[in-house]
Amino acid sequence: MSMILAGLMALTVQTGPEADVAAVLDQLNAASTSADAEAYFSLYTPDARFVGTDAGEHWTVGGLRAYATPYFNQGRGWSYPASERTITIAPIDCRCIAWFEEKLTNTAYGQTRGSGVMRLTESGWKIEQYVLSLAVPNAVAAPVAQIIRALEAAQTPPEPVPAP
Repeated sequence: MSMILAGLMALTVQTGPEADVAAVLDQLNAASTSADAEAYFSLYTPDARFVGTDAGEHWTVGGLRAYATPYFNQGRGWSYPASERTITIAPIDCRCIAWFEEKLTNTAYGQTRGSGVMRLTESGWKIEQYVLSLAVPNAVAAPVAQIIRALEAAQTPPEPVPAP
């Protein structure tokens, strides 16, 4: 009896909403790794947002598509497989909102983080917001912040000089 119950519990976990959300996130990484633009962008809602690691990266899906498509067309994608993931289904009657956070690994950036919000639509779970961030160890956060401030200061246009 306990063997049957354990089997049913495993099946529930594998087919529950958390597993469905995880499957979408795995599909997202697979599509980006293989540079499959259609598969990748089909996982977002039409009004989704993608927030990247750069302070200026706050993309609509259309903006992200315009940025990424030339890379995808060259067969150049990106890979951020998850090593850990936490998924929470909102405790509301529809069970149609989920948020997630995941530890990711990337060849160029090392350990990164992904987090966001997903919504259950008529065609399945879709990403409403995805935030990719660098995992900066606290021990080096202050020096990294100083480098960023110096870079931003160097890029700030000088104040206009008043006419004589």
